[in-house]
Amino acid sequence: MEPDGLHSTGKGTPQGGPLSPLLSNILLDDLDKELERRGHCFCRYADDCNIYVRTQRSGERVMGSVTRYVESVLKLKVNRKKSAVARPWKRVFLGLTFLKVHDVMRIHIPGCSLDRLRHRVKDLFHMGRGWNVGRFVQTALNPVLRGWLNYFRPGASKRMLKPLDL
Repeated sequence: MEPDGLHSTGKGTPQGGPLSPLLSNILLDDLDKELERRGHCFCRYADDCNIYVRTQRSGERVMGSVTRYVESVLKLKVNRKKSAVARPWKRVFLGLTFLKVHDVMRIHIPGCSLDRLRHRVKDLFHMGRGWNVGRFVQTALNPVLRGWLNYFRPGASKRMLKPLDL
């Protein structure tokens, strides 16, 4: 918004900013209502959304109709590179995926989430060179590890975390 009126920028809200989830939840509330009206099972957090259907064919049909709804009615862009029709255990949603074990679905932490933690800890150790070890662990390392473990606790298992030595 400028003094002489509104002007289009072509840019959206910065990714990861505090305003992004708030704005996407306000804008996508209509999508939630539309999906509920259609009777779909779905999970959405901010602008990430999974819609669960029984078959590949119905998944492709729903993806097409929801994409049309989002682009024509809500006037938002759908990132087609990130959008896909696939089994839940073949997709990562909010850093988690599902694992099918003996016909039982379990929450699972995929390798990409573990790799991000490894890189984050490696960067912290690089940044902490020359720090007092106790202060480094208390102020830099522990908050990252505690936050990661609290977020991923539903999918964490001792067997998975043992190689990380956490």
